Amino acid sequence: MLWRSRTERTGEPAAWMVVGLGNPGEEYAGTRHNLGAVVVTMLADRLGGSLRRSRELALSCEVHIGGQRVALALPQTFMNESGQSVGRLVRRHGVDDPSRIVVVHDELDLPVGSLRVKAGGGLAGHNGLKSITAHLKTQDYVRVRIGVGRPPGRRSGADHVLRRPPKAEAAELAVVVGEAVGAVEAILTEGVDATMGRFNAGP
Repeated sequence: MLWRSRTERTGEPAAWMVVGLGNPGEEYAGTRHNLGAVVVTMLADRLGGSLRRSRELALSCEVHIGGQRVALALPQTFMNESGQSVGRLVRRHGVDDPSRIVVVHDELDLPVGSLRVKAGGGLAGHNGLKSITAHLKTQDYVRVRIGVGRPPGRRSGADHVLRRPPKAEAAELAVVVGEAVGAVEAILTEGVDATMGRFNAGP
């Protein structure tokens, strides 16, 4: 398995790694597909972290929460190559257990504004998750899923997630992004099961 290979880590390993998925570049800013990156950026700001470009094809930093060292990262590959960055980040930060990797991403199969926490499981056609799974050779990482809903009419899912939402939907998504930040913090401090009990109880 990838995370059992020789690590480039020279200091204390991180207890957790949190990855926010999105596409790099201004043309993708504000699109539905970049919600995961927004969540991790907000989390870094809240915890006093400074995301900086790294050799792992990412913007990354380390912060402390609940006495634990936590790596935060935004892959700077395009979405369907996210695993290239995550694989390198795993080695860099010494995260040995896939259940200690949290991936925050948009989810077509959830209604707009909904939030779910999931440990392992399927990929729901998400290209970022497919790439991460291919590089880590496991699906056993944690996901924080932000609902963006299916597109109306004949519009494709790919087109839908690469668009910026209209004003009313954007306001709804801004609320759930804040909730997702709280969900990630809860995972890091209370554990995955307790967090699922809190955040998966809604409609």
